[in-house]
Amino acid sequence: MAKASDIKNGNILRFNGELVQVEEFIHRTPGNLRAFYQARMRNVKTGKLVEYRFRVDEEVNIARVETNDYQYLYDEGDTLVIMDNTTYEQHNVPKFLFGSGIKFLKEGMNVIVAFESEEPIMASLPNSAELEITYTEPAVKGDTSSGAMKKATVETGAEINVPLFINQGDRVRVDTATGAYIERAK
Repeated sequence: MAKASDIKNGNILRFNGELVQVEEFIHRTPGNLRAFYQARMRNVKTGKLVEYRFRVDEEVNIARVETNDYQYLYDEGDTLVIMDNTTYEQHNVPKFLFGSGIKFLKEGMNVIVAFESEEPIMASLPNSAELEITYTEPAVKGDTSSGAMKKATVETGAEINVPLFINQGDRVRVDTATGAYIERAK
C-alpha cells in the first residue's frame, strides 16, 4: 500500500473496487484547515469521471500496469488477437477497448495495450493510419470548388470524406481518433 502523497498524474489506482486513471492531482492547503489532495480520476472501463479528496496520510492501492507495443494479427469474434513484438506471445483483447477508431485497424498495425495482472484494461491505436482507397466516385471535370469533399471507402471497409482529387487506388493518411482525412500518402 502507498500513501496518497505517492500518487502522480497518469497513475492507475484500484479505487472502490474499480480501476481509475488519475488525470489531475493537486495538493491543497486551505487557510486554517488540514492539507489534502484533490484528485480527478477517470474510470478505465466506463470512462466516468470521479472526483475525490484524499487525506495526506490515506493509504491507496496503486495498480501495477504494464504497457507495451503489440502487433494486431486478426479479428476473432468480440476480441482481437495481438502479439507481443519481443516474446511473440499472443493475447486476446476485447474490441471495445479500442473505441471507435477500430474501423481503421488493419492487420500488421502496431497498437499499445496496457495489462493489469494479465487482464487488458486499456488499448490505443496509432494517431494516424495509412490506408488504400478501395472505392470512390470519380471526380467530375470542373467540379473543383475549394474544400469540396466526396465519400470514399478504405481497405478496412470504413467510409471517410476525402478531397475531390483522390482516386481509387490512392493511399491516404487518416486520423484514427476522428476519421478525418489528413493527407495523401507518399
